[in-house]
Amino acid sequence: MQGPLKIVFIVLLISLTVNLSTFAQIETKDTLSKPLIRYGSKGFELSSADENYLMHIEWRGQFRIAYPTDTDPITLNDFEGDKVHMYINRARMKVGGHSFKPWIKYYLEYELAGSYLLDFRLMIEKYPFLKIKVGQWKVQYNRERIISSGKQQTAERSILTRQFTIDRQQGISLFGHLKGEGIADFNYWLSTLMGTGRGNESNDDHHLMYMMRLQWNFMGKTLKFQSSDLSYHEKFTAIVAVGLVTNQSQYTRFSSNGGGHLEGFTESNPGQYRINQSMIETAGMYKGFSWQQELHWKQINDLINTQITTLTGNLVQFGYFPHYAWSKFPKPLEMYTRYAFYIPNLELNDELRQEFTFGFNWFINGHRNKFTIETSYLENTQDTEFQHSGFRYRLQWDISF
Repeated sequence: MQGPLKIVFIVLLISLTVNLSTFAQIETKDTLSKPLIRYGSKGFELSSADENYLMHIEWRGQFRIAYPTDTDPITLNDFEGDKVHMYINRARMKVGGHSFKPWIKYYLEYELAGSYLLDFRLMIEKYPFLKIKVGQWKVQYNRERIISSGKQQTAERSILTRQFTIDRQQGISLFGHLKGEGIADFNYWLSTLMGTGRGNESNDDHHLMYMMRLQWNFMGKTLKFQSSDLSYHEKFTAIVAVGLVTNQSQYTRFSSNGGGHLEGFTESNPGQYRINQSMIETAGMYKGFSWQQELHWKQINDLINTQITTLTGNLVQFGYFPHYAWSKFPKPLEMYTRYAFYIPNLELNDELRQEFTFGFNWFINGHRNKFTIETSYLENTQDTEFQHSGFRYRLQWDISF
């Protein structure tokens, strides 16, 4: 966003805040009662007296110190970093709520540090078993990416994210909760998407991205998309999910910056790459203990150079509040560990990349105000002999208000 646009954005935001404050003081003609202003779980909330209109505004900052690098190594030179990084990793404004009826919902998320729109979506959620969503959002494919960075157990997502996420896209989705008796409890997501990443309202050829996620809540209860068992599940709660994606575009990977390329792919012609990928995941929580696991497979078919590349990877992550095992541990303290690996090319099978992470969370107000400290050991092995490895350290404060 350029300088003049930033000024307009700030002026509009101030005007909105002033108007909301004024509106809160005026009695409505229909109800002769005052709208409600409160602070809730999603920040400041303003609602009409009949509750048919509600808007919440939330601000979030993520402050991080990292050494000797803050990125996942991609090339061998990435292991040679030797700097202290201290910066604002994320700065977000979130606006959401509902209009006309409680089941007509909307959500907007803007990245202030990078000046770009992350999410803008409209949801119609009148029936639990059949809901619809249109706009731009983080696609519900794999759990690690679905979970907000503010509700992650670790300081950052694993080394698998760059390789396998489909991230944010524009499109339309049908989803819902199919609640049956006992173990017959499912969630589903079916999406048709542009397949060209965040910020692109059209595809580069005549092909779209199609995504399906089916989640089995085999204990008869859904599991929220957040890490850490902060609510202390008295009953064992777990899920198994599978996901499928197919897409043809000029890109081989996606991120919050939009479409891009994995290492080894340099060409970018419309419709050059047909990508098919799948994943299976498990997750659960029980009395302060939590885990999540994801197994990924991805095939990239270069239609111009007639070359096929297949990737695979897996992650396993565990967390626990030791206070529940020994009361002398402070209750806000959580410890966690994660192991992740991926093979960039199964056909060659000459390279293995691994991540070993261990860390602690200190929750002041749940995920809305917490400190995280972690260390990771990152390893890149080629031809089973040539190896580069190193440690990475992170200290982070994440706060929402």
